Amino acid sequence: MSAGVVNAGAVSAGATSIGATGTGATSTGGGASWQTSLADLSLILFMATAAAVSNQPAKLPSSDVSAAPSPQTEPLSVYVAAPGAPPLAQWLHEQAADPRQQLTITARYGAGGEAQARALAEARQLLAEAGAQGQAARIVVEPGDGSVRAVLAYDSPHEGQAGGKNGR
Repeated sequence: MSAGVVNAGAVSAGATSIGATGTGATSTGGGASWQTSLADLSLILFMATAAAVSNQPAKLPSSDVSAAPSPQTEPLSVYVAAPGAPPLAQWLHEQAADPRQQLTITARYGAGGEAQARALAEARQLLAEAGAQGQAARIVVEPGDGSVRAVLAYDSPHEGQAGGKNGR
């Protein structure tokens, strides 16, 4: 008899024999092997996962209009409407054109009955200057202190579709 081969008559029920391939195999009368235990555990895990997924509430159909604000990214360039600053049109002309950029005009207002209206008027003035350059913009009017500013950033709500002159 050669090494690695066992006489078939010498194998008793439940014993493991090593054949010519060198792999262990349980004889027909033996108990459960580790593969069977692993398969059982996998089936239990699958059933538990399926039960958890089936108990989740149904998702509401998504609409094209989102109530969430547009994502805000780091500004590429900031224009502050301060005394001695160049006109917004000149500043826009000096910026690199990219259709993914969004121009955001932010005006802040303090306390007072007409402060909000003044801030909105300043933002509209910058919007008119941007529009003369073919640049669309969004306006944000919020409480706070500071000058009106315009910011170019990659935070367009419709990336690649923020139309305007020079691909902006």
